Amino acid sequence: MLSYTCKTAIKAVIYLASKAEENDKAGMVEIANHIEASEHTVGKILQTLVRKGLIHSSKGPSGGFFINESQRVQPIINIVEAIEGDQVFKGCGLGLSKCSASHPCPIHDDYKVARDLIEKLFREKKVKDLCDPVSNGLAFLIG
Repeated sequence: MLSYTCKTAIKAVIYLASKAEENDKAGMVEIANHIEASEHTVGKILQTLVRKGLIHSSKGPSGGFFINESQRVQPIINIVEAIEGDQVFKGCGLGLSKCSASHPCPIHDDYKVARDLIEKLFREKKVKDLCDPVSNGLAFLIG
């Protein structure tokens, strides 16, 4: 359902949230290495997230990417919508352009239920909620 880019963005923000606990900033290469993603992809994602106000960046020798406390408590849906737009929770499960209740695809009803549950999850879960288990060693950002 979510693109590789969106999953990478969520992992990058979770990593930054874990660094925020120590008031640390992280560079693009560090983030890419930690979440095992392409530096090029991570760089583009971070630029988008900064532009949308979901994370901060600073330049210079002690610069890097970081998030503040209000960004730590933002819902995950903010990241998803910044990368995917809001159509990710409206689209057809089979990718049909004219799928609707009156013209459904074969999985329309079941997919709508699953899609709505995932949207609810991303609206309710905050960055901090996903960061805490990672910081405590109970969950992981890499396989």
